[in-house]
Amino acid sequence: MSEKIVKEEREYSGKLLTLLKYRVLINGVEAVREVVEHPGAVAIIPIKDDGRIILVKQYRLPVGENLIEVPAGTLEKGESEEECARRELLEETGYEAGVLKKVRSLYLAPGYSTEKITIFIARKLSRGFQKLESDENIEVLELGLEEALKMVKEGIIKDAKTIISIYDLVEELKHKE
Repeated sequence: MSEKIVKEEREYSGKLLTLLKYRVLINGVEAVREVVEHPGAVAIIPIKDDGRIILVKQYRLPVGENLIEVPAGTLEKGESEEECARRELLEETGYEAGVLKKVRSLYLAPGYSTEKITIFIARKLSRGFQKLESDENIEVLELGLEEALKMVKEGIIKDAKTIISIYDLVEELKHKE
């Protein structure tokens, strides 16, 4: 299955995202597809030696809420996923990872976005200093894994990448036992 692209138009190009409009043929019928082009991102679930995890709380304008999330960020031009994960972890939390393990890559909204996010587990953490960008306001949280799982089940943690990352960590820890 595929769709034949008849025409591509760049509707908008910003600092982070580009909006493309495609005219496509599917089963002989012309349709329009709007696509958000994204450079890709990483998400990191840091676990301390004592088993507590590090999450962040920040306001997200598109949903109008403060969300609890794993540290995450967008790939910069020429940056590897691991480099991005290390940079974002330090910037957002002040922690550096001695060990960083890539778990999986996934698409969060493939119906309209090219964004691929890669999830990492960070271990052997050492404390440094948070290096927030000028437009970031982030609170660092330390939670027990059971507490985080309860927050997922109760709908307090709503962010998809965070929920997947927490469950990935649970699976990782099962295999370590």
